[in-house]
Amino acid sequence: MDTPVYTPAPEPDRTPRANTIIDAPATPAACTQDYEAAGPVRAKMGKQGAR
Repeated sequence: MDTPVYTPAPEPDRTPRANTIIDAPATPAACTQDYEAAGPVRAKMGKQGAR
């Protein structure tokens, strides 16, 4: 009788990568730009919350 052989799944790549969100400085200008660009998202969230 043959014994089954267990082959574990390969380990995922856990190498740290650069993150542009964390690496970018939080300046008032950048925050203002993000806030202005997110207008449609806030409107959609408002509609969904009103249900």
